[in-house]
Amino acid sequence: MMYQYWFLRLAGVGNAKKRSLIEAFGSSEAVYKATRGDLRSYGLLEEGQIQRILEQGKAWDLEGEYRKFCMTGQSLVTLEQKEYPSMLAKVFDAPYGLHFLGELPPENANMVAIVGSRNCSAYGQKMAQDLAKELGRRGYWVISGMARGIDAYAHQGCLDGGGKTVAVLGSGADVCYPRSNQVLYGRIQERGCVLSEYAAGTPPLARQFPARNRIISGMARWVVVVEAREKSGSLITIDYALEQGKDVYAVPGRMTDPLSRGCNGLIAQGAGIITSVEQFISNIEEIEFLGISSHLSCQEEIFLLEKEELLVYSCFDFYPKNIDTVLVESGLELLTLLSIIMNLCDKGYLKEIFKNEYIKCK
Repeated sequence: MMYQYWFLRLAGVGNAKKRSLIEAFGSSEAVYKATRGDLRSYGLLEEGQIQRILEQGKAWDLEGEYRKFCMTGQSLVTLEQKEYPSMLAKVFDAPYGLHFLGELPPENANMVAIVGSRNCSAYGQKMAQDLAKELGRRGYWVISGMARGIDAYAHQGCLDGGGKTVAVLGSGADVCYPRSNQVLYGRIQERGCVLSEYAAGTPPLARQFPARNRIISGMARWVVVVEAREKSGSLITIDYALEQGKDVYAVPGRMTDPLSRGCNGLIAQGAGIITSVEQFISNIEEIEFLGISSHLSCQEEIFLLEKEELLVYSCFDFYPKNIDTVLVESGLELLTLLSIIMNLCDKGYLKEIFKNEYIKCK
């Protein structure tokens, strides 16, 4: 862990490059002990980065610095450990390491991200709390950013439902921000964890919050927006979620309400619409079941499809996908595509989850 903590704090080398170095050398300890020639051999680093690694390796007090970290009361998990959140590990620029207080979610945790406006309405508060409470009651983990408004209500709702929750901070994990959430900050550590990619004591600087959103979406299987303005910070999380291939849902609102324009816009672009708590949970449970059971019994049947059927089938996945997207990917005529989709639905290979959106069933 001393070597991993050194590698985490290594300046001038980004997360993606650190991942590549671990894959090449096998461990942070091997990187620490590498010579200049070793570091050059893989062609991964610029000369300046090589010099930083060598200099920071010599200057770093391995035992002393790690001892100081342990005295903060935080724990550390890195990409070198099996406890690192597996969904997040798939993200290209996932943090090499995370500082946390509390209990990390287990490997099999089903996690739903709930995000939204800091200045939410009473309607948004109720939707966030009700949704998170029922998710918590059913054993789902809820992840958010512990900001004022929707984030805080989502954490509270999940805890009130007896569930567990994760707060991803834009400060050090040992820095409660905002201070008004001090009680919530303590409750989350008892039933989940607070975590951060930033070092202990790091203040909540504005530039750090957009980056933490990739962790929120990266750890989740589903991402829900409850209330968001047209140009809301919550939509940054959605951008990350879409890049990561996550399922995105939105709670609709009145057309005249500025806090609903972001959500309504997402729905217009193809996001899943949440019409009730039960409907949403039924949808994700059905998708989860189909995703788990998909190739166990019918893998060999896929090869019996006609050439064009196989082409269309391969364009879909176990999360909802719109016909317009498949039309571009397949290069087929619209009427031909629709006919093939109907055939695949009749054969049990595809299922329409939302209007013009389908998932694989096998």
